[in-house]
Formats: sequence, structure tokens, C-alpha cells
Amino acid sequence: MTEKIIILDFGSQYTQLIARRLRELNVFCEILPFNKFPKDDKFIKAVILSGSPFSVLDEKALQVDLSEIIGKYPVLGVCYGAQYIAHTLGGKVSKSEHREYGKASLKSLENDSDLLHGIEQTSQVWMSHGDTILELPDNFEVIAKTDDIPIAAYRSKVNAFDYPVYCLQFHPEVYHSLCGTEILYNFVHDVADCKADWTPAHFVDDMVAQLKEKLGDDKVLMGLSGGVDSTIAAELIHKAIGDNLYCIFLDNGLLRKNEFEQVLDSYEHMGLNIKGVRAGEEFLSELEGESDPEKKRKIIGRVFIEVFEREANKIEGVKWLGQGTIYPDVIESVSVHGPSVTIKSHHNVGGLPDKLNLKIIEPLRMLFKDEVRRVGTEMGISPSLVGRHPFPGPGLAIRVLGEITKEKVRLCQEADAIFINNLRSSDLYNKVWQAGAILLPVQSVGVMGDERTYEFTIALRCVNSVDGMTAEWSDLPHDFLALVSSEIINQVKGINRVVYDISTKPPATIEWE
Repeated sequence: MTEKIIILDFGSQYTQLIARRLRELNVFCEILPFNKFPKDDKFIKAVILSGSPFSVLDEKALQVDLSEIIGKYPVLGVCYGAQYIAHTLGGKVSKSEHREYGKASLKSLENDSDLLHGIEQTSQVWMSHGDTILELPDNFEVIAKTDDIPIAAYRSKVNAFDYPVYCLQFHPEVYHSLCGTEILYNFVHDVADCKADWTPAHFVDDMVAQLKEKLGDDKVLMGLSGGVDSTIAAELIHKAIGDNLYCIFLDNGLLRKNEFEQVLDSYEHMGLNIKGVRAGEEFLSELEGESDPEKKRKIIGRVFIEVFEREANKIEGVKWLGQGTIYPDVIESVSVHGPSVTIKSHHNVGGLPDKLNLKIIEPLRMLFKDEVRRVGTEMGISPSLVGRHPFPGPGLAIRVLGEITKEKVRLCQEADAIFINNLRSSDLYNKVWQAGAILLPVQSVGVMGDERTYEFTIALRCVNSVDGMTAEWSDLPHDFLALVSSEIINQVKGINRVVYDISTKPPATIEWE
């Protein structure tokens, strides 16, 4: 097991950013709810208290027992964390006269401290808080101010506790804190004394060893989708147990054009023990007449379970179900606020483990998406699989808006293939996060030659993102879009209009359904 930093989450929108910054510094970290501190974990090197949308002055303010943390580990309090430490230990916190939000410059900086070593005076930082620390508890001292905030950063005095406590009123994890990465680097190296050796190679070696010990000679069953997460999870398990991993790649009739054959061929070249199952007719038959997106998802989930269960029962002695769950899914499930409002059903089929009476194995559950890709590269998986764009679990069922028919799926497949192939040939595919074609339930008048047409509209969607939680629409060259539009309209009979989606996430989602 590797050393780790625990981030206690008080509900800040930036908590995941803290984790990402630490991971980029090759330090393993784990986000836990503020009230779930694992006090018996001997691998903890330090603790970070996150920000929060709440106030420490509220009657129902989120609280943690500081006696379990301060003096036992190096501590970094960020925004709410800094206010909570000051307030709880005897300092004074009050409501700000006005919300302090935006850029600020550090002044009167004690940059000889371990945390702020090397940070320049007037460094830009990002404030986002409604409370202000007016007085510090005994045994603490100020190490930075701004023009408007008398206590922008503070620390415990030397020898006040067995381990140092540092607190920041600003957010070092956000892009706008230009010195933020350096501050976090100082914390993990100089304050917490971390080895910072958590690399993709380290993860692969450690995880394969854990899987070997946990699985032994047991058989594992796994449904592959052709996506990055399931592919890399399968390769890790395969490295540990070889052909005791049984993979099923299911064609639900809603994949991209020729995707079933292409992905199956890639898997076989990887040496995976895999079976391809064509079940498109079953899915399309069950989807007939249904246009509600959530109901479509549920139908696909139900039929997937039925088909997968049928195939699984042909394999004797399976004890485990492998899944490609990644860290954002895990964080969401243990959120401070509980599971979020359902925007759409998750593509993972939740009922499958219980239905098959299998134990779950999730080798990627502690990785972010970009880390998953780096692990795949470390293992030598084909760049075409590692760099594959995310693709929704329900497939084209949620890119063909409204009722699904075989002909509509074909139209969407053809248009999508033209779009994706042109992204590849124009050297744009690896420069964007996700792209695809959406068939709209809209027909419009067009003119082709001397004939009037009344045909469907295709919307092209292409976004840039890091992990899919937020996204910007990709500013593709106009001549590229013109080329793609022309090819779709001229080559795909049934489509006479192409539009480009320039919506960000939020407020829009990446997928249309």
C-alpha cells in the first residue's frame, strides 16, 4: 500500500481539483466526507480540510473532531477548513461585509515558511468566501495578507503541535491562483514529507499484485464496451489472472458503424479471452415505440442484464464481476450531500452483480479519467483504444432523439462515421475530448438538384474537457465543418441539413439525452 493524503470534503465545488493537483504531483490522495476520517489508517501522511458552501457560523455548520487530526498529522486548511480551525480553536470569524470573490494579490508574505517558500510577493490568488478570519487562536501566526484581508494565510507556531498546521483563506487548487501548484508542492514535499512516487508504473505494479492476492485462481467475468475504462480495467485483471478473466463484448445494435468488428479485433490482438455477442435485434425490438430518454436507458439496461446473464450462465465457476468504475463515480456515491439529483441513469448496470450473485472487483475505482489513460499507455495498450473518445453506455439510442428505428440508427451511424473519420484525417481527433453526430427528430425542406426534399437534420457535437464534468464546445475550423456537412448531405440519403452545437456544459450536457 502507498502513502496517502486524506482530503476531508466539506462540500466545496473545488474539492476534486485539490485531488487532481495532488495526483499531478505524484501523490496519492483520497477524498472522504468530512465526518468519515479513517483514524486507524497507518498510511496517512497528511490531512487537507476542503472549502465549503457553508459558513462556520451556521447553527448546522459541518464539523469534524480536530483532536483526531491536529497534532497527529500535518494539516492544510483551505477556505472553510481555515475558518473552521480558527473558529474551533478559539479565534474569531465573522461574516464578511461583502462576499470576497475573485483575484487578489498576496502581501506581507512570510515566504521563509515551508508552505510559502519561494512564493513571490504580490502573487495572484483566488478568493471565494463569505466569512473572514479576524483573530487567530493562541499558538498561531499570520504568514500572508492581501489588501482587503488581514489574514490570508496562517500557521501554527513552531512546536505548538507535534505536526504543523497551515491554513489558507484562498484556493490554491484553482487555475487562477497562479502560485497554487507551488504551494501544494511545498505542502506535500516540505510539510508532509511525501515521497511523491505514485506514478502510472507504480499503480500498475501495485494493482496487479493486489489483484493476484485477492483473486487467486478465481474466475472473473467482465462485460466490455470498447471504452477506455472497461478496456484498461480488463487488461489489469488479465495481467493478474490471465485466461481466468472471461470477457463478453455485446453488440446492442446501437454501436458506431463497424465498431463491433473493429473493437473485437483490437481485443483479440490484446490476447483477452473474449466472446462477441450480437444482440442488436433484441434491443431494437424492445425499444420500438419508446421515445422517452430515461425509459430508453432503462430498457437498454434491462435487456443488457438479460443477454449478459444468459451468456454468463454458459461459464461455470465464476465468482467475480469486473467493472470499469472510476473515481468520480466513487466520489459521487459518498458525496457530502448524498447522491445528486438524477440527471440521467448511469451507464453502469447496477443490478447485474446481485442478479448474478457475484462479488465486485473494480481496479480503477481510485483513478480519474486522465489517470486511467496514462495507466493504459504505461501497459502498452493501443493508442486507438487509450485515446478513444467517451461513448455513452446506451450508445446511439440517446443520439437518435425520440423513437428508435433501424433506419434512424443507420442514418446516425453513417453521419457519425463521416464526422469521426474526418476528425482523424484532419489530425483533430486527439485534440478534442468527445465528438459525435446526433439525429434530430426534425425534418425540414431542402433542395437537391431540381427536387425538393423533406429529410432529417444532423447536429454535430464536439467538446473539449478534462474529465467530462465540465466542457467547452470545440472551435473547429469553418472549412472543416463545411467539408463534413457537405459529405454528410451528399453521401447519406435521408439527411439534408447539418448544424453545429456550440453549447457549453453546464448549462447543457455533452449528450443531448
